[in-house]
Amino acid sequence: MRKFIFFILVIIGSVSVAPTYGQEYRTHEVKAGETIYSISKQYGVTEQAIYALNPDAKNGLRSNTVLIIPSESTAAVQEKVTFKKHRVKRKETLFSIAQRYNITVDDLKKYNKELYSRPLKKGERIQIPIIEIVPTDNTSVTNIETNTSNKGKHTVQPKETKYGIARKYGITIAELETLNPMIGENLQIGTVLNVPKDPVMESATIEDENFEFYEVLPKEGFFRLKVKLGLSQEEIIALNPYAEAGLKEGMILKIPKESASDDGSKTVIVNLEDGISNYKKKKIAVMLPFQLTKSDRDSLKNNADLIRDNGALRVALDFYSGVLLAAEFAKDKGISVEIDVYDTEGKLDKVSSIISRNDFSDVDAVIGPLLRRNVERAASELKRTDTPIFSPLSNREIKISANLFQTLPSDEMLQKAMLEYLRDNSEGKNIIIISDSKKASQKAALLSAMPGAKALTPREKGFFYDTDISSKLDATRENWVILESVDPVIVANVVGLLNGMPDTVTIRLFTLDKNDAYNYHDVSNLHLAKLNFTFPSVSKSYNYKDKNAFLVSYKNKYNVLPNRFAVRGFDVAYDILLRLAVADDVYDANDPKVETEYIENKFRYTKKMFSGYQNNALYIIKYNQDLQFEVVE
Repeated sequence: MRKFIFFILVIIGSVSVAPTYGQEYRTHEVKAGETIYSISKQYGVTEQAIYALNPDAKNGLRSNTVLIIPSESTAAVQEKVTFKKHRVKRKETLFSIAQRYNITVDDLKKYNKELYSRPLKKGERIQIPIIEIVPTDNTSVTNIETNTSNKGKHTVQPKETKYGIARKYGITIAELETLNPMIGENLQIGTVLNVPKDPVMESATIEDENFEFYEVLPKEGFFRLKVKLGLSQEEIIALNPYAEAGLKEGMILKIPKESASDDGSKTVIVNLEDGISNYKKKKIAVMLPFQLTKSDRDSLKNNADLIRDNGALRVALDFYSGVLLAAEFAKDKGISVEIDVYDTEGKLDKVSSIISRNDFSDVDAVIGPLLRRNVERAASELKRTDTPIFSPLSNREIKISANLFQTLPSDEMLQKAMLEYLRDNSEGKNIIIISDSKKASQKAALLSAMPGAKALTPREKGFFYDTDISSKLDATRENWVILESVDPVIVANVVGLLNGMPDTVTIRLFTLDKNDAYNYHDVSNLHLAKLNFTFPSVSKSYNYKDKNAFLVSYKNKYNVLPNRFAVRGFDVAYDILLRLAVADDVYDANDPKVETEYIENKFRYTKKMFSGYQNNALYIIKYNQDLQFEVVE
């Protein structure tokens, strides 16, 4: 996320130190020509001790900069500081963040010096110091263990590593290194290490070459490891029984090599319901064109006529009905949801008015508006609060801001996916490309991907004869006909001719773009089904015979089965709510390898460079002989 970097000089008059360390400090104002070495000699402390308390000094000293110097009595023990990143959320303060990580406000400011001169900014990432007290080089290991009652020794054997030894005793690499500060990177056989008294595993080595060690990273729980490694909680615990008490940062796990060697390119379909951990109330804003100013409070008939005659209003109402049901499903999972609903009236200035008159700083996500220009306006104006905007129904080319999630794959993505499918599966097929003049670019792309394909164009009057197509067919192998046209007459003509070919000829029909021409009244669905018509789509279609929880609940609530807009409202909203429930916010929940799927839609967002997030998940659909849409890929 965004970083705000300020180069400032800070003069520290006094330093607040965590009382558990019991250390005393002095300050030193750097003079011209001084170095860390000369200052360390002046105060009788090590350079490392000064660097531990003043990490910025590694970048060079400036005159008048104030350094924190440990007293000689504490110089034998120094702070080892490592860092983790924290993304500032709405309503967080320096005090609340410090409390969360068990550090002081001064610690936060010390390692994020810009915070001395300005307040926190929502969405920025700051450094969180992880401070450990470790002995310096001239301090014996026994000093750090004086108060440790649970002591043990381990003699390093051949083939043993720090990972294996840490795993054997149920500690992290950092804890092993704290117990043995002189350990170094490579272990020498015969070295005696300080370890906990009781091991949790029998061996410090892995005999089976099909397994290896994995170190748990910050914020990684069983759910994230399932996404990353493809291993369930049960499988991880079976291999690492001590993990049953929970995972912690730095824990060493034994895992199959094939899991660890995953290059990250494989997409994992995940059920986010299994990873719910954030039960804080979710606040969602919905912006849709309800056009309430046109409604008539005194006439049901007039309102019914308004809904019947206003397509945008029907879409908004259907979509919103799905959103409401998603909130109910989330409630059943223990997630409390607050929904603020705004009527955009479909107007650009109304969107601006809504945002200027309301506080969106504590809103977790905005669903809507519907129109492209309204989405762009909302995303632009809410960028200052880093409020995520989800564009629910438009896949037109859109200016994607850093806080915008485009929930629909673009037409270009659909055509690219279909082209790849055809190229990868066309070997041994007789490929015939039928296209009109408006689809010249698609024809060129197809011929480039499949150079051996045969190409056909309509006659002068815009139609084909039977012989035009039959002469290109091959009775000895499967014929794949790719039809690229926006003309309903041409589409109806070709579909009818293909359907009339002899049964001895195997034909399958494809297109890169299933447009409105395929809905023309002369284009028979029976014919399309017989030809196993295959096309790319942003969604699949549910089977009304299915008795899944959503369909049953929707029918019970509204006394009708949901249309595609209602289903999309549910899928988009439920996915957002679950993402908020498995992470701190939708930004942290995003993983380009993770794909989620619901009733008719699936989602896999990737971050676009210098802009927002794009859903890349789509379907390749086939119309089967039962007049049902079947997912091919």
